[in-house]
Amino acid sequence: MSRILVTGTEGYLGSVLAPELLRDGHELVAVDTGFYKAGWLYNGVSASPLTLAKDVREITAEDLEGIDAVVHMAELSNDPLGQFAPDLTKAINHQGSVRLATLAKEVGVNRFVYMSSCSVYGVAEGTVDETSPVDPQTTYAECKALVERDVSALADDDFSPTFLRNATAFGASPRMRFDVVLNNLAGLAWTTKKIAMTSDGTPWRPLVHALDIAQAIRRAVVAPREDVHNQTFNVGSNDQNYQVREIATVVADVFPGCEVTFGPEGGDNRSYKVNFDKIGEVLPGYRTEWNARRGAEQLLAVFSSVDLDTADFTGRGFTRLKQLEYLIRTGQVDDALFWRAA
Repeated sequence: MSRILVTGTEGYLGSVLAPELLRDGHELVAVDTGFYKAGWLYNGVSASPLTLAKDVREITAEDLEGIDAVVHMAELSNDPLGQFAPDLTKAINHQGSVRLATLAKEVGVNRFVYMSSCSVYGVAEGTVDETSPVDPQTTYAECKALVERDVSALADDDFSPTFLRNATAFGASPRMRFDVVLNNLAGLAWTTKKIAMTSDGTPWRPLVHALDIAQAIRRAVVAPREDVHNQTFNVGSNDQNYQVREIATVVADVFPGCEVTFGPEGGDNRSYKVNFDKIGEVLPGYRTEWNARRGAEQLLAVFSSVDLDTADFTGRGFTRLKQLEYLIRTGQVDDALFWRAA
């Protein structure tokens, strides 16, 4: 098995990925800056790796010595954060990620698996695949596209990057997020018994469960090098392209007594249907195991078991922008989002 450095292990996806990699027998070097320690919804993982508390921008060559592969997940993680702090998003998500890849190459790390996003497609007619042009509509998506471009240029016989364009994530995680669409709608259904859409919900969004993203990463790090070298993969499944109104309807149907209403056509023009054939063809055995209904049922069970209340659902612990605003307001981090000394 491999020695893998994983960034973002204390995040929404990282906290479910790390136990899976440990179960596979890999040795992990975990890295996380710790912005989201306040958010821990339930004890739902079998193991957590010893984690180096470090900003991705401060990772050194020494941290990468002896590493076979890097899985890079640690960035400012959604569109609202990109809108709130566009310059910082560029510094961390684009420049910081390219710096890490460059350093990994210099040290001799062979593989670099980067968490990209289907949001790079932006506004798309028809169904897009990995050969389609990108059209990022936000700072967050633009940075993803730029990292793909710049890290791809580093590929050679000794350095092999792979880019995983995840659909919109959903599902339970101990480090829960309620600022992604299905999780947010499920939280509303549980706490208010009502999903009141402010738009007509017609835009298309592909979804993928957190554990199915973890499965893609697990397969990518052990796949034959020639299969994944400098390759891009959409992560999800063709039957999980949903209109937002469909997601709301599924959630409302799963949560007892929940009503759903829709508003007028919205101003968010991001809409894309994605083809996911490639990942199943190139990474043998990859098949998503979750759909929106099963994910909603999982969340219903979790919310019931922890007696989720409105304060937790709407609080800063499980919403990225609220937590970073809190850290800035209280002076715990500086203007560049580095922790201040105690």
